[in-house]
Amino acid sequence: MNQFLTTMRDVIDYSLDRRSTLVALFRGDPSATDACDAHPYLMRAAKYHGESTERICPVCRKKGLTELRYTYGDQLGQYSGRIKNLVELQGMQSEFGEFRVYQVEICQGCGWNHLIRSFSLGDGQNRKPPRKVKTIEDED
Repeated sequence: MNQFLTTMRDVIDYSLDRRSTLVALFRGDPSATDACDAHPYLMRAAKYHGESTERICPVCRKKGLTELRYTYGDQLGQYSGRIKNLVELQGMQSEFGEFRVYQVEICQGCGWNHLIRSFSLGDGQNRKPPRKVKTIEDED
């Protein structure tokens, strides 16, 4: 992934938190039960927009995990909060000055979900957000 995203910086890896959550889940700790309670919108996003991985779910061990990458940033304007694939991120890193990407893994079988990584992208030049494009909802 790093070979495509040349402006990647400020990487935070959540693998230790993931491991801690899994240990608590397998111990039966009630505070970890929400780790397998993915929101219906997250499950739908994984189904239609997710990228399949070779990694097997650490909980049910039946299905491969799906990844989503959410983008957030002031310079993204109305496009903040959208799901993007690697090809789209590659183009965005030279189009925007700075934005944050949150990478989430989801099991569509048991509902396991966890934030696995976050990082910043962009060329560092401050820009105004793109102009808002009118939609049908805006006209009502």
